[in-house]
Amino acid sequence: MTDTLRPITRALISVSDKTGLLPFARALAAQGVKLVSTGGTAKTLAEAGLDVADVASVTGFPEMLDGRVKTLHPAIHGGILARRDLVAHLDAIAQHKIAPIDLVVVNLYPFAETLARGGNFDECLENIDIGGPALIRAAAKNHDGVVVATSPDDYEPILAEMKAHGGATTLALRRKLAGLAFARTSAYDADVSGWFADLEGERFPKTLNLSGQLKEVLRYGENPHQQAAFYLNGSARPGIASGKQLQGKELSYNNLNDTDAAYECVAEFDAPAVAIIKHANPCGVAIGSDLRDAFVKALACDPVSAYGGILAVNRPLDAATVEAIGKLFLEVIIAPSVTPEAQALLAKKTNLRVLEAGAVPDPRWPGMTVRTVAGGYLVQTRDNGVIGAADLKLVTKRAPTTREQADLLFAFHVAKHVKSNAIVYAKNGATVGIGAGQMSRVDSSRIAASKADDAAKAAGLAESQTKGSAVASDAFFPFADGLEAAVAAGATAVIQPGGSIRDADVIAAADKAGIAMVFTGMRHFRH
Repeated sequence: MTDTLRPITRALISVSDKTGLLPFARALAAQGVKLVSTGGTAKTLAEAGLDVADVASVTGFPEMLDGRVKTLHPAIHGGILARRDLVAHLDAIAQHKIAPIDLVVVNLYPFAETLARGGNFDECLENIDIGGPALIRAAAKNHDGVVVATSPDDYEPILAEMKAHGGATTLALRRKLAGLAFARTSAYDADVSGWFADLEGERFPKTLNLSGQLKEVLRYGENPHQQAAFYLNGSARPGIASGKQLQGKELSYNNLNDTDAAYECVAEFDAPAVAIIKHANPCGVAIGSDLRDAFVKALACDPVSAYGGILAVNRPLDAATVEAIGKLFLEVIIAPSVTPEAQALLAKKTNLRVLEAGAVPDPRWPGMTVRTVAGGYLVQTRDNGVIGAADLKLVTKRAPTTREQADLLFAFHVAKHVKSNAIVYAKNGATVGIGAGQMSRVDSSRIAASKADDAAKAAGLAESQTKGSAVASDAFFPFADGLEAAVAAGATAVIQPGGSIRDADVIAAADKAGIAMVFTGMRHFRH
């Protein structure tokens, strides 16, 4: 193929999304392009006063089967697929009185949109496009001579080239649009196959199709030498993908990852809650009578690590909370909404990124997570398990008090969002010590207690807030030493999944210390 200019003299237009259609079609007609169209698109063009030939007049065959068959005909596909550089192809279509089609404008039946709005089986089935993908793929395959447009975003570049080149387009543009076209049909088929898998209850289909729409190319990845981008998968789950950035610098890869972690954590709680995240780990989480109260309690857990962190709230962010934040340097704040008064105060921090997500995600939301490994993907269902009071199994002689039980459940919700091995001390609805990502659970217990000691000294308190606290472990204690470290820190109640071959030893250590312990039967590893 050579970088040859190809004039557009005849266009086939068949679109469901008619955004920008009429200006585009008028511009084509003004350059002498003959228009061929189908059904509703032809009607729209004709009513706008444009001269348009119906596909039936080209094929000599009427639309049939309620519109299921209209463009699947040699008179159409021959005009698209004939190679302009092969005399035999041009002679063949001339022999059958088939005119070349130089531009194919097709966007597909709204299958994903129909599914998203809760369309029933028949509605979804009828919105699976057949002729559209065939037209798109034919045009994209023969892009040496044919231009394909699958989105209104493609109209302007096509018109710009036609204006610059006397009604022709370059191979560079045609090839770019061909790539976009194949990506579009691939994503469309992924949506359809995913729907069928759901219908059949196939959690892990034989073929995994992943698709996403590029939202933005990021400055870099986790480190400056890595490239990165942010893609949307069409999920209705609120969060960073639904977030509207109200102010601040461009979001980085790490910002997005940490903000997602923060918002998922704060979504666990029904009461007003604040989570402060650093490197995808909570460094302070609290519930309170209001957001301001929750923020003050969350910050007290580890004010040193909070510097440069990500803050998430599960209520509309108000001015009182922003005033409490004061001069604390944060990278990002995410909230379901931001009051005008709070936004006015935040505007003074021009570099602070503020996201308005529209809603709080449901921690019970089903779905899948995907990560890459060498040569493949690891796919699993989301950790959407939520433990309540009715799920707790008392295993010690002493039962937790009402306050201890509330703190146990709070701490276990937080531990779900802490990298393993995770230990979380909590008191009065706030974390007071967090140990994350250690190879040994006893080290996590000690690190969390040590950080709590540091915070208490910095605050001028007489003793660590781990005294009289509840402690959560994301997985079972393999030995009694981790529990004993928590007891040494002053914890009076423990929550853990249980399931160790040494559970009896751990229970005995708890009874010896006179503390309460409950099992959840659910583990929350987070690697």
